[in-house]
Amino acid sequence: MAVINQPQTQIRLTNVSLVRMKKGKKRFEIACYQNKVQDWRSKVEKDIDEVLQIPQVFMNVSKGQVANNDDLKKSFGTTNQDEIILEILNKGEIQLHEKERSANLQQKQNEFLTIISTKCINPRSKKRYPPSMIQKALNEIKFHLNPAKPAKIQALDAIKVLVEKQIIPIARAQMKIKITLSRKAHQKIFKEEIEPVIDQMVDEEKSDKLYECVGIIDPINYRKLVDLLEGDAAKVSKGEGSIEVLDMAAIKEDVEK
Repeated sequence: MAVINQPQTQIRLTNVSLVRMKKGKKRFEIACYQNKVQDWRSKVEKDIDEVLQIPQVFMNVSKGQVANNDDLKKSFGTTNQDEIILEILNKGEIQLHEKERSANLQQKQNEFLTIISTKCINPRSKKRYPPSMIQKALNEIKFHLNPAKPAKIQALDAIKVLVEKQIIPIARAQMKIKITLSRKAHQKIFKEEIEPVIDQMVDEEKSDKLYECVGIIDPINYRKLVDLLEGDAAKVSKGEGSIEVLDMAAIKEDVEK
């Protein structure tokens, strides 16, 4: 609990989060409510009174050291508390307490495990592993989350190692998609643009007007195909090509032609 001493009063701040900014050789702080700073920065919270515990700029919140006007003017070019508070609130470094750090790490860990669980399956059962089983496998290969790096990048790295080590039977889930093209569009782009990214062709149908195929692709190629067929810079005319996802957990080895 922070206690702020001022000339004729004592202000006690509970559940405080500090936002700190260094200007030149001086360090300035403001006292905010926990979890409210991120809400403010993401524009979920728009009432600054709900964010600030006290509308005051400090040199040190825990010691109750209020910033004087000379320091403010020299560092910020103004003594306007409202302007300075906004600058610190928007650009300062959030100082997290242990509970907040722990909660943030747990949230990141959950995100990390969920990404892996979503993108991988047991190739035998075609079912996804729960995050708890993913965690056990990661522990065995000694792969640990780095709090300083994005969860998605680390999840993709972890998937590569899990697939390589096979601590549990695991494979990257592929996508089964259906592509429909006019005969004109098929002749124009299929051989060079579409066929190379289809890992396995499952079915094909041709008629005088349409070409349809069902295939297995790596998920990383899905966006490329969408842009190619339906995006603003599509290489076929509008209505002449489409893509549909049939299965988000396909495995090409299990597909029968």
